[in-house]
Amino acid sequence: MCTVVVRVPDDPRHPTRMIAVRDEDPERPWDPLGTWWPETHPGLVGVRDARAGGAWLAADPAASRLAVLLNREDDGTLPDDAALSRGTLPLASAAGESLDAAPRTRGFNLLEIDASGSRVVSWDGVARRATGLAPGTHMIAHDDVDDPQTARITAWLPEFAVAGTGAATEGGWWHEWLAVIDRSAALAATDDRAIIRDHRHIGIPTLSLLVCVASVGPDGVDVRCAPLPAPGTWGPLAF
Repeated sequence: MCTVVVRVPDDPRHPTRMIAVRDEDPERPWDPLGTWWPETHPGLVGVRDARAGGAWLAADPAASRLAVLLNREDDGTLPDDAALSRGTLPLASAAGESLDAAPRTRGFNLLEIDASGSRVVSWDGVARRATGLAPGTHMIAHDDVDDPQTARITAWLPEFAVAGTGAATEGGWWHEWLAVIDRSAALAATDDRAIIRDHRHIGIPTLSLLVCVASVGPDGVDVRCAPLPAPGTWGPLAF
């Protein structure tokens, strides 16, 4: 369960902008943004899952490609011992590789941004779908793009849509979006509308841990990440 906001420009010469909040088990080790795959994926940077070796977010700055992974529910028929790590997906996407028509993974939403545009590839264990993102602001979580049944999307997408509409912002374009997250953090982390989240009350050991911002355009990828002060706790970030 993660949250991603992406703004697709009207003019493809302008960058696509994204902010992503990662939810994960604090006990699962991970490595910050870096070049962790020099032998298999030279040139890629990303946030690595230290246990499985894959990525939550990966980018190829030289090729202007970025991908970020969100979990979603699937049909539950894939046995645990047959499931591959979803962390392979952002690496493959950022490297420009095609994804399998029927991935041997649990369900996911994969946001892909490159020179041709932005899309979300979804897998529910039965069918793989690709949803192209039209110009404008979009929000993705554990269901469909801009899904009105997802409480945090209904609550905050309108605010993200009017914040930071492209004008220069002192200290970084992302600050107006961070201000929306700051307002959302007045909610309890267990609230369905919350962006900074704590899922332990529903038996899932994941909390919000990390925020990444990225700009993807013809000149490459600028991606920055910052951990939260503590799991599930909002506070000042240093990108």
